[in-house]
Amino acid sequence: MKRFWASLVIALTATLFMFYQGGAFAEKPKETKAPAAKSEQKAEAKQEAKSEESSAPTIQIDKTSLNNGGTITVTGTAPAGKPVFLEVWAENKVRASRFDAEKDKETGKRPYILYMTYEMPAYYKLFVPKDLKENIEKIKKEGKKWSFSQALKDLGADVAYSAPAKAKIERYQATLMGSIIGSRGEPMPAMDDKENKKRSMQLVKARFVKPDKVLSADVEVKPDGTYKAEIKIRKGLAPGKYYIAAAVDKNVKSQVMTFENNISFPLLYLSNAGTSLNLFGPFFLTLAIAIFGVLMGAGGGFIMNPLLVSIWPLPHTIVAGTVMPTVLFSQGSGIYNYSKIKFISWKLGVAIGLAMVAGGFIGPKLTEMITLDQFKFVFGWILIILAALMFWQTTPGYMEKNKKEQAILKEFKKKAEEAARAKK
Repeated sequence: MKRFWASLVIALTATLFMFYQGGAFAEKPKETKAPAAKSEQKAEAKQEAKSEESSAPTIQIDKTSLNNGGTITVTGTAPAGKPVFLEVWAENKVRASRFDAEKDKETGKRPYILYMTYEMPAYYKLFVPKDLKENIEKIKKEGKKWSFSQALKDLGADVAYSAPAKAKIERYQATLMGSIIGSRGEPMPAMDDKENKKRSMQLVKARFVKPDKVLSADVEVKPDGTYKAEIKIRKGLAPGKYYIAAAVDKNVKSQVMTFENNISFPLLYLSNAGTSLNLFGPFFLTLAIAIFGVLMGAGGGFIMNPLLVSIWPLPHTIVAGTVMPTVLFSQGSGIYNYSKIKFISWKLGVAIGLAMVAGGFIGPKLTEMITLDQFKFVFGWILIILAALMFWQTTPGYMEKNKKEQAILKEFKKKAEEAARAKK
């Protein structure tokens, strides 16, 4: 009996030892499904990356430099059946601003916010497939009410939009009174990427104004996925490096190709305007206007402003700012010559000058808050009123009633003749 119990104890001990060796009493291993899932996710991510790489379009250009504009031929391949969009932008940056004073549809209030960036590409354009040409024509027919963001959605070109979206945008909370005296207002907090991108689209429109400046249907896409486009870079654009990238879907883009746009004298690049122009044109135009302007007792700026805006693709803000110091030259020589013949009333001149100091402070601030159309409208009416007033003052009836003015004119003629004789 003792042997039986001894044998049983030994057998049980041996059995327990075997279970121990086999790991029956060991801590159960942790669930291994999560690491497996992670590895599967990594594998899927790699697979997606490879898929995107294989579906990303290729791109080639036929030349790497231009002389004051020209044509770049872009070719490449993309997944069959996919539309191809080309994004082209300049390395040089310019300032763009937009003053939002439109009533909010929900609240009915005016926000009075000034949006501004110093990182807008001096040149920016999206080229879409040729079969979307009619869509662009419809956008043009919308006139001033066209929306760049809506145009991108309608054309499907939002998948290619990226360069201006990266620009850092500042915004200022203005007030009605602040706007009148030309104040930008209080700086507002920085926007998130989504809001920044949305506002960048509005600034693109504010900078380039017209749809055909930023949209063009020139990409010919064949059924097998090959594509070709003739990219025309017009004369007078910014010099330096330009970039081209092709896109077929969101985050599915080609590598970026670059080319140089070179200019030489007499072309001059205006960095704050983002454009180039031939110096001889403005020089001879200004010479003629200065002669006429000084004759009329003015610097000629009131004539230069509308002509520069109309003849050359210059922003009205740059024109207004540039003309101010140039008037000093004609005014300086005019003051010297008028002082010699004693035709200057210094008391009146100083009084008027003080008002001009105040106006010179307010004017530049207001200029950046108005659009080109508003600038032309206001300036046009001012010129019309001045022209009508001056014409009225030359009518026989007015001249007859103003004997004093006639006497002044006779005195002016007499002193001019005396000055001419003295020079001889």
